Amino acid sequence: MSNDVNRTQLLSLDPNRTMMGVAPSIERTVTIKPLQCPVCKTFNPVGMMFCVECGLIFDTALEGDAFGAPAVQLPVLVDRDGREYPLGPGENIVGRAGMISIEDGRISRRHAKFMLDGDHASIEDLGSTNGTKLNGVKLSPQVVSEIEHGAVISLGGFELTLQIPGVLNKTATIPSTKTQALAATPTVTNAVAFLVGPEKKYSLVFGDNPLGRKAENSVVIPDPYVSGKHAMIYVSEQSVEIEDLGSSNGTSVNGVKLEPHQRVTVYPGDTVRIGDLELVLESAQQS
Repeated sequence: MSNDVNRTQLLSLDPNRTMMGVAPSIERTVTIKPLQCPVCKTFNPVGMMFCVECGLIFDTALEGDAFGAPAVQLPVLVDRDGREYPLGPGENIVGRAGMISIEDGRISRRHAKFMLDGDHASIEDLGSTNGTKLNGVKLSPQVVSEIEHGAVISLGGFELTLQIPGVLNKTATIPSTKTQALAATPTVTNAVAFLVGPEKKYSLVFGDNPLGRKAENSVVIPDPYVSGKHAMIYVSEQSVEIEDLGSSNGTSVNGVKLEPHQRVTVYPGDTVRIGDLELVLESAQQS
């Protein structure tokens, strides 16, 4: 047998033998799955550095985190039905035609602006038709107000609650005096007048005070004789006025029943009858 290394060698192959082969890695087909956002759960195209839905920046994720989530997730606005509206860093316009779209007739196309800057969050009404309230206090248009975890924001009556994930786990990075000051801004502190009933006192603030049985009103009276949207009370530095909104059981002032959408002035000591409930108007100075 010749041992010439240059000789062509013919290998005898068994035709019944199964041959296993591995394709070169350069020819291998690789399936790349779209990246799912850990905050809003949207699937994003491959290669995106931020979520196309909520704006989460993927390249700021912590190393070793299997889901690519940041240390503290983005704040969200939560409505009464539990639906979440994530807020991205920087400017967030909320409205029927905003970056955060909410389809509700009470909300303007560009209703309010939320700003996120690090640990700070703020809100600004953009001149909306039905106004914006923070913890029951009506905001002046184009005025920026700071907001914190748990703040209740009303966009024309559509209520949202701000939730900041992880805020309860934070240490005393933010002075406790600031938290206490903001938490002490309920309606009662800013009340300029009251409707006093036999069992409860209802606060009135400057601006519009919708009154009715539904929770979306700033003055909520859970009485079966009170309509869902019963009346509107207008408070200014000059006067307090009331208007019946076409309620089922009517509104009276000092025993005189008001015509629907009739707007009259009421004074401290006047008796206002809402359905079957009698209330007396009282100024804040009297309390």
